Amino acid sequence: MIQDYLNSVDKFIVVGDRVLIKPRDMETRTKSGLVLPATVKEKEEVQSGYIIKTGPGYAVPTAEADEPWKEERNEPRFIGMQAREGDLAIYLKNGSFEIEFENEKYLIVPHSAILLLIRDDHQLE
Repeated sequence: MIQDYLNSVDKFIVVGDRVLIKPRDMETRTKSGLVLPATVKEKEEVQSGYIIKTGPGYAVPTAEADEPWKEERNEPRFIGMQAREGDLAIYLKNGSFEIEFENEKYLIVPHSAILLLIRDDHQLE
C-alpha cells in the first residue's frame, strides 16, 4: 500500500523537521454499525496517516569556535527525527498543511505536531 504512494512522490524533497503524510481512509463505523463519512472525521483535531517522506531534521548552527588550523565546514548539519518512512503517525490536524498532487491528498506536518508513531518493521516488505 505504501509503495504505491512512494512512486508518485519520489521527487519531493521535504524540508527541515517536516514529514509528508498520506492520511488514512477516514470512513469508519461506530459500534452500532453507523458509517461516519470522511467529512465528519476530518473535523477531528487528532488524525492518523502513513509517513511517506521525511525531512533531514532540525537544523543545527554550523558556526563553531573551532581551532584555526581545522578545515572549515560549510555543510549543513541536522539532528535527526524519530519519524521514519512507513510509520503510522497520530498527529494534530491544526498543525498540518494540506496539498494535492496527482489527485491525491497529502499533508505536510511538522515533527512537533506528531503525538505518536506506530512502527511495523515488516510493513514495507
